[in-house]
Amino acid sequence: MASKIEVDEIFNAGGDNDTGIDLATNDQILLKVANATRLTMNSTGQTTIVGEGGTNTTNLQQGLTKAWHNFDGEGTVATRDSFNVASLTDNGTGDYRSGITTNFGNDDYSCQVCASSQDGHVGSIEREAYNTTSQMSSYIMTLGVGVDDANIVCIEGIGDLA
Repeated sequence: MASKIEVDEIFNAGGDNDTGIDLATNDQILLKVANATRLTMNSTGQTTIVGEGGTNTTNLQQGLTKAWHNFDGEGTVATRDSFNVASLTDNGTGDYRSGITTNFGNDDYSCQVCASSQDGHVGSIEREAYNTTSQMSSYIMTLGVGVDDANIVCIEGIGDLA
């Protein structure tokens, strides 16, 4: 028979009664320090944590990058490293698509792109019209040149996953 421990609170038995984990609340866990709640996790996994200032809270899931991609966009394009990215497509000079492994919930997520080249400074934009729930797009331009490939392209997406 498996053992089972049921408790409402876990605290420091060394006399620090204002620090611990409160399991007595309905369908959530509270992590307390100095008798103040610093982290809350509800039954769906939504986690809220106190921010750097000590009073404002941040929803942990909303603040995380859900997909990112670092790749070489010159010659034969190649992924260097990525998270939640399944594929890389080269659609022509300076035009790339990063296929997402776990889709975004909609196509209104925030997408940032940065790029650099050995040939000089490169500007980059995300092509919102081409972003879908399953792919992030990037479009690279060099000042004075126009559309251009870049040897370092980085793209990240922040938003709700499906």
